[in-house]
Amino acid sequence: MSATTTRRVGRFYTAARRHPWVLGKVADWRIPLGPYTPAQIALAIAGGFLLVKTISWWSWMGPVPVTAWLLAIWALRRPKVRGRAPLQAAAGWLLLGWQPRGGRIGGRAARDRSARPLLGGFTIEDTLCPATAAAAARASGQCAARAPRRPARPRSSTRRSTAPAVPPAPTGVLSGVQELLARAEQAGAR
Repeated sequence: MSATTTRRVGRFYTAARRHPWVLGKVADWRIPLGPYTPAQIALAIAGGFLLVKTISWWSWMGPVPVTAWLLAIWALRRPKVRGRAPLQAAAGWLLLGWQPRGGRIGGRAARDRSARPLLGGFTIEDTLCPATAAAAARASGQCAARAPRRPARPRSSTRRSTAPAVPPAPTGVLSGVQELLARAEQAGAR
């Protein structure tokens, strides 16, 4: 570069955006030792009120409580609670405590539905099934002959077909549910 050309310098002041909101002037009057953050102003007002109302309790300690109050105001100058200003952190905790336990869905509180009894019924029907008849005979005290066992089949080396066996169509009086199940089984076997 030659000596006659000037360099262009660009500067960015992003740190100014990170400064907290402060109060340093009221009209034409400058606040002493200011500027103050909202947390400092809140502590000054609330702490001063509390000290005035409880002066009978702490007056025997002399200037210690007042000094502690002033040090607390000074300590709140640039505090951070997990990277946030104290009032923002306090507002966050307040809003967290205000939220419903289950959270929100569509702006409304998410709640579990109230408990209701689950009512149902069943029907016992007579069928012509021999196993049911034998169980009914045993329950009534009558002796029922056991059905003979099938003899064991010899194992063959041939492979069985992969088509599912079609169950026999039920006979006798059927309920609507039994008819639907039988139709579904027949349609699935096709």
